[in-house]
Amino acid sequence: MELQADALSAAGCDRIFSDKLSGSRLDRPGLAAALSHLRSGDTLVVWKLDRLGRTVRQLVEFVAKLNQDGIEFRSLTDGIDTTTPAGRFFFHMMAALVEMERDLTRERTMAGLAAARARGRKGGRPPALSQRQLTQARHLMQHPDQPMAEIAATLGVSRSTLYRALRSKP
Repeated sequence: MELQADALSAAGCDRIFSDKLSGSRLDRPGLAAALSHLRSGDTLVVWKLDRLGRTVRQLVEFVAKLNQDGIEFRSLTDGIDTTTPAGRFFFHMMAALVEMERDLTRERTMAGLAAARARGRKGGRPPALSQRQLTQARHLMQHPDQPMAEIAATLGVSRSTLYRALRSKP
């Protein structure tokens, strides 16, 4: 984050806003604060295009809205400056590359997960209750005077976890 802030300061930015959330999320307080401070004639400067958004559509719509409001856009590391026709063209090219990179990452991740499954590796969180604990829970449930909260406490889980485990395992 410091690297980005230093680059923005060196570029002459008066105010620097930041988020710790992914660029793919739309609900980012730092971005919302930055947008609320922008006025016609201002320029929104980001360190890198993928910090702003992850899909071509999202980026193009965002920059089009800025343009409609009379606000220019610059990306420092990508060399994008929408004040020129060449800059606008380059913006669209970079937005497409950002989306392609994201799609390739997703594709590689899915291929890796499929390969792991083919080798017998099961992903995800381990079950909260073992088969032995589920059997014990079912045995305890046969006693009408035993409340579910007590059974769950005996097994060291919450009632909702116990109910969920009982539903998912025969």
